[in-house]
Amino acid sequence: MKAWLVLALLLPALFPANATEHPAPKEGDFILRDFRFQSGGTLPELRVHYRTLGTLRRDARGRATNAVLITHGTTGAGTQFLGAGFAGELFGAGQPLDATRYFIVLPDGIGHGQSSKPSDGLHARFPRYGYRDMVEAQRRLLVDGLGADHARLVMGTSMGGMHAWLWGQLHPEFMDALLPLASLPTQIAGRNRAWRRLVIDAIRLDPAWQGGDYAAQPPSQRTALEMLWLMSSNALLRQRDAPTLARTDAALDAFVAERAKTMDTNDMLYALEASHDYDPGPGLGKIRAPLVAINFADDLINPPELGILERETARVPRGRAVTYPAGEQLRGHGTHTLAAVWKEELVTLLRESEPKP
Repeated sequence: MKAWLVLALLLPALFPANATEHPAPKEGDFILRDFRFQSGGTLPELRVHYRTLGTLRRDARGRATNAVLITHGTTGAGTQFLGAGFAGELFGAGQPLDATRYFIVLPDGIGHGQSSKPSDGLHARFPRYGYRDMVEAQRRLLVDGLGADHARLVMGTSMGGMHAWLWGQLHPEFMDALLPLASLPTQIAGRNRAWRRLVIDAIRLDPAWQGGDYAAQPPSQRTALEMLWLMSSNALLRQRDAPTLARTDAALDAFVAERAKTMDTNDMLYALEASHDYDPGPGLGKIRAPLVAINFADDLINPPELGILERETARVPRGRAVTYPAGEQLRGHGTHTLAAVWKEELVTLLRESEPKP
């Protein structure tokens, strides 16, 4: 399965030499019955697929103490965190999220991976979902499905980073710490909205989309995938790897051909439209847990010159913003999955947020 194809991992991964082995994950499905979406739609059964590493532990009062929720980016899945560049840097023995110490939960968001999604059969009749629906499904998976009534850490990449901002204000007492990566705590707007809108319009205005009931993937899927290729890395890397017209065309063609093998157009459309209800700004002051927000200077989706990350994170009572300068280690937006770049900030956050006995 290649559900991790997009945004987060659209670029070559760095696999540092010191990456180590981690325990094999366990997989499962949690069924939420009669799930009602913010849009008013319902599903009699909403399936949330997940992977866990480690064992849940509780304190003397019975409260969970070591659960770590990690949420993925747009059109991704929990599998994207099992590679050497992420799990190999974080989940092994003695590493920051050592799976012998922590209970790590990697869910597939609504509409993604092996969770319920439009391509399962409902197509465009699948209920419209948003980020708040996705957070609620994650919460119910943790509490009702896995028995984790508290989280040591909630973190996420890209869309998952935006989920972390919402988690902090919707459930401020639930977690000890928050780590949103490659995201901004503000409504999707400007260039970020424009590229998403371009993809959405290309699909919805494509006659071959047929209201979502196409027999073959519509041509607009190609436009969508090409936009993802454009936005996922930085200009220097693209120029280095594709320095001529012919090589750029070849790179685009190869990318589209590979991703089109497993990408469904309705799933992509819904995933991009899900950000319609993301507006964490009014609730930033409600976040109580220590929070470190990490972005990257070469991220085309969240460019640092906007100044939004620093300005808005300052409204979080215990928040701190970090932007890594452009350099050889960075890979644009997808640097969020290269833990070797930023894991020392995670170590600091875990130390500073350690619960008192």
